[in-house]
Amino acid sequence: MAMVDQSGRNPEPRTTLDEFPLVREDFAHRWTALISGTVMSNVSRAELEQTLAELTTLVVRAVNTDPPVAELGRRIGRLMVEHDFISSETLERSIAFLGDSLIPHFRLPPEWTGRLVRVLGCLAAGYSDGLRDRTLDQQELSKTAAVIATRRAEEARHDSETKFRAVFNSSAIGIAVIGMGDQLLDFNEAFLSLLKYEADALRPIAPSSLLHPEEREAMTLVMRQIVAGDLEHFRGEARLLRDDGEIVETLLALSLVRTPAGEPAYFVSMIENMNEVRALQSQLVRQSLHDVQTGLANRAQYLGWLEAASGTHGPNELVLVHFDIDGFRVVNDAFGHDVGNRILTGFANHLRAVFDGVGQIARIGPDEFGVLVKDPKDTPSVIALVEEALDLLTEPVYIDEHGIGVTASVGVVARQSRGVDALEMLRCADITVGWAKADGKAQWALYDRERDLRDREMCVLAASIPGGLELGEFHVDYQPVYSLADRSLVAVEAKLRWHHPDRGVLDPEQFLPLTSSTGMVLRLSRWAVERACEDAGRWFAEFGGATPVLSMDLTARHCQEPELVAEICKLLQRTGLPAEQLQFELHASLPAIITDDQADELDILASRGVRLVLDHLAGGNVAAERVRQIPLHALKFAARVVHGLADDADVIDKSVTMALVKWSGVLELPLMADGVRSETEAARLVELGITSAQGPLFGPPMSAAEIRALLSER
Repeated sequence: MAMVDQSGRNPEPRTTLDEFPLVREDFAHRWTALISGTVMSNVSRAELEQTLAELTTLVVRAVNTDPPVAELGRRIGRLMVEHDFISSETLERSIAFLGDSLIPHFRLPPEWTGRLVRVLGCLAAGYSDGLRDRTLDQQELSKTAAVIATRRAEEARHDSETKFRAVFNSSAIGIAVIGMGDQLLDFNEAFLSLLKYEADALRPIAPSSLLHPEEREAMTLVMRQIVAGDLEHFRGEARLLRDDGEIVETLLALSLVRTPAGEPAYFVSMIENMNEVRALQSQLVRQSLHDVQTGLANRAQYLGWLEAASGTHGPNELVLVHFDIDGFRVVNDAFGHDVGNRILTGFANHLRAVFDGVGQIARIGPDEFGVLVKDPKDTPSVIALVEEALDLLTEPVYIDEHGIGVTASVGVVARQSRGVDALEMLRCADITVGWAKADGKAQWALYDRERDLRDREMCVLAASIPGGLELGEFHVDYQPVYSLADRSLVAVEAKLRWHHPDRGVLDPEQFLPLTSSTGMVLRLSRWAVERACEDAGRWFAEFGGATPVLSMDLTARHCQEPELVAEICKLLQRTGLPAEQLQFELHASLPAIITDDQADELDILASRGVRLVLDHLAGGNVAAERVRQIPLHALKFAARVVHGLADDADVIDKSVTMALVKWSGVLELPLMADGVRSETEAARLVELGITSAQGPLFGPPMSAAEIRALLSER
């Protein structure tokens, strides 16, 4: 989460007001694509997308309010019902999509996940209310149709009876006609199914006896009020008794049908099973807090567990264990997502086998899992379980003839829980996983606060590089390179330095390694090359052939640019610097990481006159085959090789230096040296055939103005 950025991720900025319309339209477009096949209403895709864009605005507004406005969340759920999004699959996909995508899509703070969960809960409740009201409205329509059919039966009995019976018999809602003397006059099949009665057994039963004993008195009062005209109708929840004595929760609508003379004729009761509605609501809530693929809790619920555990009534100690599958994309790319999902399910089952009864397990990312352990016996006991889980992962899963196995990098964070910040613990777990990956993967790492503080300090430095470049804090200084034979100035090596307002002057070794994690390495490299070529171009225009060669590092990332040759040629043309006056130093590790095409680019660059030097030779492995493809003009030894020639140098260091210089002589290229500190070292370098050198012996780095002054004195 090579040197790996051990600092965690830098948070993305929140979506601005100017960006919001476009971001919202993209979000609504994705939402539409997800649910369009499940929506039952007859609307065009454009109309559906516009509706979802409006709902997106409401959801973002609700999440942006702290605490979230419950009524706004309920309103969103009701609006979904009003727009005929009444399929359970539509709601299921919508809640899953909002829960997984809203916060990252709009770049909202991760700590707002709790708000989003509460908004989705209110949405589900509002959806349930809307569905209930819709059902009741349908009941009212059915009731009205029944009443009208009864009245018209007196005028056109056959026609009206047919219409009424069609509604009555086919309705999925239980309907019962109750006489004024507390007798069942009629009922439909749905009513029988609801109460699980046979028709013959139900007919003689008084309707009031079907009510729960605690409901009867209240319902009798309601019926009297309707008869008296105090109530037009009644709609509310009621408990009924089934044939086997089981209690069923229902939503009951009761209306009175009167004769043409206004006398009470009978009641029409419409009844819906609320157990099913509540089961649907519970299912929606569960789905919003669980991962569909593995059945484990999702990140939202995991964060809720962590927040609860870090409260004042939580356990004394918490241990977070985060598993990140190594190279999971390889499985998906090789075998497809179906196989990848099977691997994820198997991974989840391994974690259950090890941690069930010990900790709470969740899937917290596409290929990440978390385990929250409360008040463990001790940290080593948890680590023992981690190692057990890693051992289980070594067993391959056989898909057809392929035995597919994965490994995982694990971060373990142990903390005193009370008062700890939940998001801070997650951050610590994430960076600890990053340490495990950086150390070779397929292992666990334990959180180290001191290491974290050091990494965070470096992270702050890395994050401030763009601002430093914008504010003009970066400069190019020049290290003179002298001929060892006559001490004449033969080249200057450009060195990028950062004049940091708080840390002082920083050498490239102190900040350039950080740029690989921020993506700034290419931008800094280009800036330094351009600035140095501009300075050297001015020197050449003034001093001509007396101008020393400009030498500077060409980073691996810059070397990998497909238009490298064209870029350098345009720069030389613009600055007036001849190609023969430019020399690029290639790190000794670079030949091993570039491709054949990139090596060809370097060959073309050399053919245009640019010199290439293999730099930082220090005895490590060099890709000899690739070196033969690059037209080198010289070799340059690192300072530690030169220091092996000092009087007080270790015997082994001296022998390594001598062997390396002897090997380099085979290439029959000019030899250079860096970091020369004394005349003794300089003299021994001359004896070994090294022609030019730089380092503290020859003075500190100089500014462009100081180099110009030096050239003017010659």
